[in-house]
Amino acid sequence: MTTRSGSATYEGFGNDGIGHVSTQSGVLADRKYGFGTRFGDEPGTNPEELIAAAHASCFTMALSFALAREGFADGRLETTAKVTLDKEGDGFAITRSDLMLTATVAGIDPDQFARIAADAKAHCPVSKVLNAEITLDHTLTG
Repeated sequence: MTTRSGSATYEGFGNDGIGHVSTQSGVLADRKYGFGTRFGDEPGTNPEELIAAAHASCFTMALSFALAREGFADGRLETTAKVTLDKEGDGFAITRSDLMLTATVAGIDPDQFARIAADAKAHCPVSKVLNAEITLDHTLTG
């Protein structure tokens, strides 16, 4: 089993508070987040973009491994995930993650590719953990 960790601190409360987030690997080290980075355009990060990056990378890796299992050895996959945070009652909820994929896979049948991509979307670990609608739109070239 693999276990990874992240951590966060928050000083002050509400709109005036400022947080810092870090990852075990150090790729993120005390990166700023708060109201202004989540709902405005202040420099820093926010939970939704971190989830979007996690979903895009997880799905893309799952698809890469699925294509390799099917005998495809070369190509390029580029995925963007757009995670939506909506007001829900007195709070907020992540309601969807829209995956947009551009793929180049030589010699693959478009129907076969669509099937493999849909399976990767459904079975990547981040898709499984999200309690949200997940869509996939793809463009296949090559």
